[in-house]
Amino acid sequence: MDNKKISSKEGENKIDSIAIIMDGNGRWAKKRGKSRTEGHRAGAKAALEAVKLLQKYDIHHITLYAFSTENWKRPKDEVDGLMSLIHEYIDGVMIPALKEKKDFSIKFIGDKSALSKELRDKCIEAESISENTPYVCNIALNYGGRSEIVNAANSAIRDGYTELDEQILSSYMYTSHSPDPDVIIRTGGDFRISNFLLWQSAYSELIILDTLWPDFGEDDVKKCISEYKSRRRRFGGLDPEESESE
Repeated sequence: MDNKKISSKEGENKIDSIAIIMDGNGRWAKKRGKSRTEGHRAGAKAALEAVKLLQKYDIHHITLYAFSTENWKRPKDEVDGLMSLIHEYIDGVMIPALKEKKDFSIKFIGDKSALSKELRDKCIEAESISENTPYVCNIALNYGGRSEIVNAANSAIRDGYTELDEQILSSYMYTSHSPDPDVIIRTGGDFRISNFLLWQSAYSELIILDTLWPDFGEDDVKKCISEYKSRRRRFGGLDPEESESE
């Protein structure tokens, strides 16, 4: 892949932070007569390629929804297979890639206490390899937006706060090291947020793609960037021309 960065033109909406709900692995596998685990394996490969693509387009913060707090409700064999795949991918693909090219950092966000010790150790190892890099990939693992807000509030209370404001609460979020996402992409065609980044997504632009996650590629990235740049972000206010006309 050409590593030359593709930057936004001056005056265009710049995407600094993007988040992706990676949906459609199971449907992708079913269409091909494969197992759901094979679908998740294809999705893991697509995730690494997506990180490289988004770096190419000079997007500095990426958050990928890998496993939610609700995903434990799935059949045990699927959950076990997915956890095994995540461990295998961190150890066999992610850690070697980080060691080879230390231009991006990995952060795991979510409640890691429910993960096996072996998987937690691999997460720590991956996070420790590269720090303070210009590109950060957050991987949401056993993540839930509601539980994140509750955990943040409880952590602030334990630290002695008796009254919270938005700035204080934001500082206790898992993503305090990254800006809120400019764009949240959901593949697979469903129109819901699925308990993902509930606090951080207050003014994120939402883009829904019919593409199933393992098929996500550069054409989809270009489509999302083009769609984002066509939108006007008002953050509750008015465009200058709207304000002047009243």
